Amino acid sequence: MPPTPTAYHRLNPLTKATIATLGSLAAFVAGGYIGPLLILAAMIAAAALGRVATQLVRLSLILTLPLAVSVVLVSALTRPGETVLFVIGPFDVTAEGVDFAAQTVVRLLAISTSLGLFTLTTDPRAFVLDLERRGVPPRLAFVAVATVEAVPIMAERATTIAESQRARGLDTEGGVRGRLRGLLPIVGPMILSSLTDVEERSLALETRAFTRPGRRHLLWAMPDSSIQRVVRWLLLAGFVALVAGRLAGWI
Repeated sequence: MPPTPTAYHRLNPLTKATIATLGSLAAFVAGGYIGPLLILAAMIAAAALGRVATQLVRLSLILTLPLAVSVVLVSALTRPGETVLFVIGPFDVTAEGVDFAAQTVVRLLAISTSLGLFTLTTDPRAFVLDLERRGVPPRLAFVAVATVEAVPIMAERATTIAESQRARGLDTEGGVRGRLRGLLPIVGPMILSSLTDVEERSLALETRAFTRPGRRHLLWAMPDSSIQRVVRWLLLAGFVALVAGRLAGWI
């Protein structure tokens, strides 16, 4: 494996996966503003340690913006409340709806930064090998890494297809009508190329005896320290305490 540039990159993949998973779940469970904002700040600080803060903010905004727009429109226009801020046609925009939308957007940002930090700082090959070393079946390990790689691969493929279609004279950057008209010529090749990619991966895995029964003997393992193991258990215990406090009404 090539050397990684920062201390955060060199963390064991399971440690980074634990941070991303529990950070996302904690942002959902905590609710309100303080909890998700603290998680968001912690993820950006970790990204700064890994020198990927700028990329993380950009990626999080790209992932969150479409959902945020939908949430704001639906919540602000349809959620009932006692305090009406203003009226848009038949819809009453209430303070309660705006507050709910804002809380949801903060949660989405915290979740996207948690997952984005893992994607930007973790080599998928190292993640798969570490999972297999811990006894995870190769099929499940492959599903996990395929999920991690899905978003950047699809984004890169969509950009390539859009550029190819524009080179052929297709208008994909005009107004709303032009963009909708140019959507189908992009979606079709994207689906076909994804299916082709799945077939090629399946053939490549078969030639490497991926489905061979029995446990494989790996010649390389990601370093893992006792401190990281303690941190993982502490993070899990903190999340369990958060869930218990939430259910008990203490939070």
